[in-house]
Amino acid sequence: MSHPAPVTPSFPYKLVATDLDGTLLRPDDTVSVRTRDALTAATAAGAAHIIVTGRAVPWTRHILDDLGYDGLAVCGQGAQVYHAGEHRLLTSVTLDRQLAGLALAKIEAEIGPLALAASRDGLDGEILVGPGYAVQDGPLPTVAFTDVSDLWAAPLNKVYIQHPGLGDDALTDVARRVAGDLVGVTMAGEGVVELLPLGLSKATGLSLAARRLGAKAVDTIAFGDMPNDIPMFGWAAHGVAMANAHAELKAVADEVTTSNEADGIAVVLERLLG
Repeated sequence: MSHPAPVTPSFPYKLVATDLDGTLLRPDDTVSVRTRDALTAATAAGAAHIIVTGRAVPWTRHILDDLGYDGLAVCGQGAQVYHAGEHRLLTSVTLDRQLAGLALAKIEAEIGPLALAASRDGLDGEILVGPGYAVQDGPLPTVAFTDVSDLWAAPLNKVYIQHPGLGDDALTDVARRVAGDLVGVTMAGEGVVELLPLGLSKATGLSLAARRLGAKAVDTIAFGDMPNDIPMFGWAAHGVAMANAHAELKAVADEVTTSNEADGIAVVLERLLG
């Protein structure tokens, strides 16, 4: 009597791209056992997992190390492709400081003074923080500056802006309208509006990393929660927004899963794995 051959789990994608904050990470910055198991099962079925985050490498490395993650990561909103296993920066794109200065001048002419911060390039790039900028809690120290010329003293990946009277969405809209021909503008989280090299996005960084992994857009499923994930959803074959996602991302998502706290990534991967 013949026995059926064991079923090998099939998975329709070669690449699983996940944002970090609000997506892969729970509110306490951990990844659940269920989500880890689902990602392990997807990779066992032939997919690669890649983290795609707005955080620059210095603010991502410790998290990847804690997760035991040794693959590629797209960091800095697409500016950096980082090999976590080798602790090596593979590619890095910097902001044209003259264009960024002009962009800031145009935004401030429209709405008044901004509070500023910036992310310096490199594996150990510092976060510079100017007067009045509200910094979110994090494990890494920041470097205070008072003279705006200090902001431009070394290569930057991005500049962060805050305004005393405008919310994140309104500030993003104004910055895009008056300076969108000079820099990219994205909203990456609460209180995090960023000026980036023009044309740079998570999609550009992900496409570079995917090429290194032998994967294409048609092979990719992406998970995210914020407007800075919109380009990644536009590039990937299938975009999944978390239940806790910003309304702008949900509007362009192919589906909405449960929240990051309720294993939203695992819910989708388990279904796809059958």
